[in-house]
Amino acid sequence: MIGWIILALLAVLCAVVLVRTAGFRPAPGQTAQPEPTPVDGAGAAERLAQLVRIPTVSSYNEAEFDEDVFEAFRQKLRELYPRVHEACPPVRIGHTGVLYRWQGKSAEEPAVLMAHYDVVPVNAEKWKHPPFCGEVFEGELWGRGTLDTKITLLGVLEAAERLIGEGFVPRHDIYFAFAGDEEVAGKGAPAIVAYLKERGVRPAMVVDEGGAVVDGVFPGVTKPIAVVGIGEKGMMNVELTARAAGGHASTPSIPSTVGMLCRAVTDCEKHQFPAALTEPVRLLLRNVGPYAPFALRVVFANLWLFGPLLKALSTKLGGELNAMMRTTMAFTTLQGSPQNNVLPGEATAGVNLRLVNLDTPESAQARLARIIRNERVQVRTVHAQKASPYAAAEGEHWDKLAKAVGDTWQGCIVSPYLMMACSDSRHYSEICRDVYKFSAMALSKEQRGLIHNNDERIPVSEIAKTVEFFTRLEKSL
Repeated sequence: MIGWIILALLAVLCAVVLVRTAGFRPAPGQTAQPEPTPVDGAGAAERLAQLVRIPTVSSYNEAEFDEDVFEAFRQKLRELYPRVHEACPPVRIGHTGVLYRWQGKSAEEPAVLMAHYDVVPVNAEKWKHPPFCGEVFEGELWGRGTLDTKITLLGVLEAAERLIGEGFVPRHDIYFAFAGDEEVAGKGAPAIVAYLKERGVRPAMVVDEGGAVVDGVFPGVTKPIAVVGIGEKGMMNVELTARAAGGHASTPSIPSTVGMLCRAVTDCEKHQFPAALTEPVRLLLRNVGPYAPFALRVVFANLWLFGPLLKALSTKLGGELNAMMRTTMAFTTLQGSPQNNVLPGEATAGVNLRLVNLDTPESAQARLARIIRNERVQVRTVHAQKASPYAAAEGEHWDKLAKAVGDTWQGCIVSPYLMMACSDSRHYSEICRDVYKFSAMALSKEQRGLIHNNDERIPVSEIAKTVEFFTRLEKSL
């Protein structure tokens, strides 16, 4: 009798799983053909080349900024986009911040479109072509900033310049917020947020760099996926310091500072933060899962049953899905004695954590201390910022953004996701709920790997797509 009951229960379970899988279908797509949006692709590529040729390299030391170079960049914007500068006179805010206001029919529920115009340093010897040449080779425009993020700044202004020339007036005010110190976690974006806050401006939505249109990132899914960040992970740098008596290496003491530190690092890596099905992960699986092969659809349609399996697989496989599901640790620095024959009295290791919303800097530091369990190893937070709150993945603001993405890259799957890197947009969460992170480009895995790397470049054809996207978005705001 018990055996029959178990078989009956298993049959019911299988039926429930199969029924849920059968109902796990893609969301209805749009049926209307998108409105044609012509852009001057060749002109946009030439103007981006001019911006790339200005080496706006930022520095953590404000005194090391080449002020003439940064001012030359701002003057170049005036030269290239005269209509924007006449209709939306920019305001300088702080050291590098520039804010434009495009006045709409209503000042209520404005939007903010963001970008940064500083770039990271280069090692010119490791580039195939000069890093600030701004030249096209084999259909690609080369130069630092072509991907991060002079391309998005160009897209915002190209679209506005054309629309202003056509007499278009947006329904709501649109602000263009550009900072020149994002790469060094500077004060530009916080100063702009403070400026808006003082004047009672509460944006309805903000769009900054983040996700992109990607392919080959989801098992078995062949359609391109436009991932839009609805939040970003927090970030903290923690220093582990082991202390013991130093001395001559000929008479070593056990345990040594290096030994204690190595054990602490090993223990931390063995005990990763637990995986969780955070909201962005659930939304990503819901949007992309229906396009996966049948076996994976069974899993994604029945997370109530297979959630633990998915967590275990993500832990084993690593990668972006794993990083979205947990707070991650990356040990990046290690220092002991400067000489082989000297026992260090102090050894340190640095670890960079990226926090999901379930963890705070305080709880993360406490967890590391519990894992290490050694009073002679100090755990100290050097810098920390919390994870951002989540923007809405439905409703008017999401729909406007998703439609502009879908109309530009037709046939792609548009889905929320969690951004692992940090951006200036996190500061806007103080005054806006719906802060989205989307870099308006279709990028292969190889191209994504060029960001902050040698030989940064963008396909010329993609420049026109970026402008097309921002034209559609600005017309909807």
